[in-house]
Amino acid sequence: MQQAEIHDFLVRFFSSSGCSILPVSSADQLKVQLTKEMDKRLMNRPFYWHYIEQIGAEPELATLTFRLNDNDNDGEFIHFGSPRLHQIMNTVEELGRFIRMYQILPSQSAPALEPWLGLNLKISYQCDLKKDFIRSVGLQLINGTLIEGFQSMLKRLQLNQKMPDYCYTLSPLITINSGIRRIERFIEAELNTEPTDWADQANERWEKDQQLLDSFYDYQELKPERYTQEKKALEEQYKPVIKVKLINAGLFYLQSSTFLPDLIKDR
Repeated sequence: MQQAEIHDFLVRFFSSSGCSILPVSSADQLKVQLTKEMDKRLMNRPFYWHYIEQIGAEPELATLTFRLNDNDNDGEFIHFGSPRLHQIMNTVEELGRFIRMYQILPSQSAPALEPWLGLNLKISYQCDLKKDFIRSVGLQLINGTLIEGFQSMLKRLQLNQKMPDYCYTLSPLITINSGIRRIERFIEAELNTEPTDWADQANERWEKDQQLLDSFYDYQELKPERYTQEKKALEEQYKPVIKVKLINAGLFYLQSSTFLPDLIKDR
């Protein structure tokens, strides 16, 4: 993540959270007036908020100034890996874990909106090496149509948290829990068809290191505790595993005819 990308990310985050972006003297700076909610989440001053709310006083909301150039002295230096950026990303994950959105349609469109369940997943291939991929899957909760690249498709639509006037939503026939299980089965089936060369190579490296470890203790009939610990460490380092983690999810009321059938993956 480059500094320009961090700047854009911060602007989008604070703007969408209702915070005010204040004027700055340099393009390498960002100054933000926090809302009450963001102050509570980011500033770590619970005693202040407890006192203010007890006496019913008007709070003094914090202002944050970030600098994206390490040579600048004005503000908190923020970069990829910095504690503040990590804190903000965790906040994004907490706030955006599940959302509900509605598609904004042209006035001449049919008013019916169909329910779609969208999941964004991080798939991690782990051994002594690690590689992460993001998968985005959408499932229509009436007929079970499933598409990949759901998040990219959503970016092409106009969405709002409030249902548009003169529209109505269709009731789902598939429950949220059942929809999640369908997507899980789909992802699992796809993973089972993928090449396993990365895992085979990790197992080969694991076996070589295990043989080397055994050679160090070959002369000892009764292996010491250290041998057991090192053997376990090799397993933790090399054992191939695929982990799937939910990043966030959402219920989206959409008009399928505006983006189907080109994206249909399965049913």
